Amino acid sequence: MKKLVISVLGAAIVFTSGAASTYAASSNPINSAVSQVSGTPYKYGGTTTAGFDCSGFTRYIFDKFGVTLARTAASQAQQGTTVSKSNLRVGDLVFFNTTGRGISHVGFYVGNGKFANSSSSKGVSIASLSNSYWANRYVTAKRVTSEWTYGQMTDS
Repeated sequence: MKKLVISVLGAAIVFTSGAASTYAASSNPINSAVSQVSGTPYKYGGTTTAGFDCSGFTRYIFDKFGVTLARTAASQAQQGTTVSKSNLRVGDLVFFNTTGRGISHVGFYVGNGKFANSSSSKGVSIASLSNSYWANRYVTAKRVTSEWTYGQMTDS
C-alpha cells in the first residue's frame, strides 16, 4: 500500500508540472513506459513506435506488462470490469465517443485526473479528464486486470 501511495503522489507531481507533453520516468512503470514513447506521432492504424493510433498505443503499453488487449477502442471497451470515474486507478482504460457513433477513442488513466493517449492532433500526450473536450465525450472506464498494481508490474 505504501508503494501505491508513493507512486500515485509521484505521478501527481510529474503530471502537474505544467507541460502536458513532458514525461518523466519514475518508480511508476506507467510513467516510464509512456516516457519511452513520448513524442511518437499519431498514425491511423498504427501499432508501433513509428506511429500509434489510440488503441494501438494502449495495446502497445499494456503488452509491455503482459496484458493482452483487443485491437480497437470499441473492442477494448468490452474487456475487463467497469470502473466508476471516481474509482479510477492508474492503468485503467478510459473510453470516449469522439465521433458520435459510440466508443471511438481510448487512453489509460495515469493519476491525478489525467490520462495518456495518442490523439490525432498531438500524438502521444497527456490530457485532463476535466478538459471540456474530453469531459463531454467520456463514456466509461474499464479495469482490465485485477493484478494491475504497482507492486506486481515490472518495467520491461
